[in-house]
Amino acid sequence: MLVFLDFEASSLGKKSYPVEVAWVFEDGTSRAHLIRPTPDWTDWSMKSERIHGLSRRRLHLEGTPVADVARDMLETLEGHALYASAPSWDGKWLSVLLRTGGLPRHALRLGKSDDVFLEHARTIMDGMFTRREIADFVKGMIERTEPAQPAHRALADATLEHTRWLAIRKAATQAVAERGEVSG
Repeated sequence: MLVFLDFEASSLGKKSYPVEVAWVFEDGTSRAHLIRPTPDWTDWSMKSERIHGLSRRRLHLEGTPVADVARDMLETLEGHALYASAPSWDGKWLSVLLRTGGLPRHALRLGKSDDVFLEHARTIMDGMFTRREIADFVKGMIERTEPAQPAHRALADATLEHTRWLAIRKAATQAVAERGEVSG
């Protein structure tokens, strides 16, 4: 099953760490965790805090211990196809989380959401549209679904990727039907 995943982090620095993770399965089921920083996780950016709205105090009070989050992710997500909008960043934080939680850092791997959007659109549209038309279609759908004010919270961002995937599949099916009507 496809899973769309997102992290929020302490900063965009080299020693940054995850502060929130969420995922949405293709069937719409989801889960989110605030992550309690470990004592050696000290990197913090006030700019990042202003963006995601999560304070270190809140994470210490409401966050789930790293090892518990890592185990839950591995138990829930192993064997599924995981996608993120920014897999280089999200993959970094996934690796930090898994390693700190005592698990192999490559136990879970991320692909790029845009790639799965394109793959599914091609599956639906191939034969009726050119590769360029399909790529432009997906790019346009991503642009049209970009929120005016991004949430910068893990569940909202993972849900956006899931919603895009559904919208692209629906619009691709509709485009094929319309093209079929015109040529038929």
